[in-house]
Amino acid sequence: MQEQENPEVSQPSDESVQASAPANGERSLEEQLSATEAKLAEMHDAFMRAKAEGENIRRRAQEDVNKAHKFAIESFAEAMVPVRDSLEMALKVESPSLESLKEGVEMTLKQLTSAFEKNKLVEVMPAQGDKLDPMKHQAVAVVPAEQEANTVVSVLQKGYMIADRLLRPAIVTAAQAK
Repeated sequence: MQEQENPEVSQPSDESVQASAPANGERSLEEQLSATEAKLAEMHDAFMRAKAEGENIRRRAQEDVNKAHKFAIESFAEAMVPVRDSLEMALKVESPSLESLKEGVEMTLKQLTSAFEKNKLVEVMPAQGDKLDPMKHQAVAVVPAEQEANTVVSVLQKGYMIADRLLRPAIVTAAQAK
């Protein structure tokens, strides 16, 4: 009997093995959980910072777009101010001569032309005989002419383009088909 009692005492019971194994496993799981929670907090912080930065970039871009819309005409306005000044000065002259008026108008036209050039405002002035381009010309009449059909006979009013965009088409008469 002693031999039977000794093996029971000398060997740990199944319950004690099971109790000690989960204790070691729980510490490991708790450490893993703690590490995972720390990593999650770090990732959440990084996500929130990235989200805030994205919102800041979007807000700054929207402000830039708003400023661009608001001040898009600034360059053109700066070029037009001297033209207005010249016109106002011409009206202040009490007894202008015809020659001085003509000279003043010519100088003002030069200022206006310079303002147009600086701001890429280009005339659309087709020559007689040019092919009618519906993207740049508006034919208001078709007249009999000694030239090829659908060509410009005369220009009634110049057109204008800003860069590559049509602002106003040239008003023309076109040659009638024979």
